[in-house]
Amino acid sequence: METQVKLTKLATCAGCGAKMGAGTLTKMLEGFKTHSDPRLIVGYDKSDDASVYVLSEDQALIQTTDFFPPIVDDPYLYGKIAATNALSDVYAMGGEPKLALNILCAAESMEDKTIREILRGGYDAAYEAGAIITGGHTIKGTEPFYGLAVSGFVHPDKVLTNSGARPGDVLLLTKPLGVGILTTAAKAGMAEGAVMDRIYRQMATLNKTARDIMVQYPVHSCTDVTGFGLLGHSYEMAQGSGCTLHIQADQVPYHPEALEFADMGLVPDGAYRNRDYAQPGVRVCREIPLALEDIFYDPQTSGGLLIALPAEAAEACLAELQKQIPQAARIGYVTELQDAAIKLE
Repeated sequence: METQVKLTKLATCAGCGAKMGAGTLTKMLEGFKTHSDPRLIVGYDKSDDASVYVLSEDQALIQTTDFFPPIVDDPYLYGKIAATNALSDVYAMGGEPKLALNILCAAESMEDKTIREILRGGYDAAYEAGAIITGGHTIKGTEPFYGLAVSGFVHPDKVLTNSGARPGDVLLLTKPLGVGILTTAAKAGMAEGAVMDRIYRQMATLNKTARDIMVQYPVHSCTDVTGFGLLGHSYEMAQGSGCTLHIQADQVPYHPEALEFADMGLVPDGAYRNRDYAQPGVRVCREIPLALEDIFYDPQTSGGLLIALPAEAAEACLAELQKQIPQAARIGYVTELQDAAIKLE
């Protein structure tokens, strides 16, 4: 769909690349007064994907929100990707999204039909997820952004966090990396249409299938790989779990075109913020091309799930995932804490 004003030209950042750096955000939240509640079993202090509040013995509420500037010019596709990304946090916690609220800032230059298409994309993603958009809030501003506030539900005993990985676990990843680099190249007019169509389909694909398969296995920990990149989110998992995550570079799936563009220096600013945050905890154990490292720090928009589960269950889980998600892969393993939070091998 063509628009009179290209959406990506209205924003200085794109998608999850606009996300504030994890280290900066942590400092900004230090020292705030907040109530404690034993029913709040996951809060912002845990750097997790969403909060979880226990409602009863068999039900807990998951709450999250996510929004970002346009990552594509097609308003429908932008709305669908933004909503898919927001819904992902609930899937990462092992839950089912049920209710959502629109969060929209429309630039003055945007036509009503463009705004409607953004919202239609969001509604279609929510409908596919089985969630209901019940309202929201819309404002005018200089730069557009769209996303959702999402509520979902999960059994309290089945909540998955990013801090439960255990020694002996195997790490699985359900979507290939390189989205941030490729959307940066697309914004510069350098990425082929067929390549970007593949990337847009990936970003608009819910993590529902991965979640449905994952919860059939004894998963210890999960997070979705989004704005902080693979190594940023792995670093949070390693820190929260008190373990070392070993990432096997040759096993990590990524879009090959991203390596070419990274080698040319087409790397989004968010990748450098992610490197600044996570690199102190990463030990590179062998020679790895800088462009490949850039992919591992690359901010992903609507990325896949990073799953930690026992080795004896990993093979069966991966086989089932690959039937529905062919690019899902085993990318590493977990050990007791060693001399670094992450070892890139």
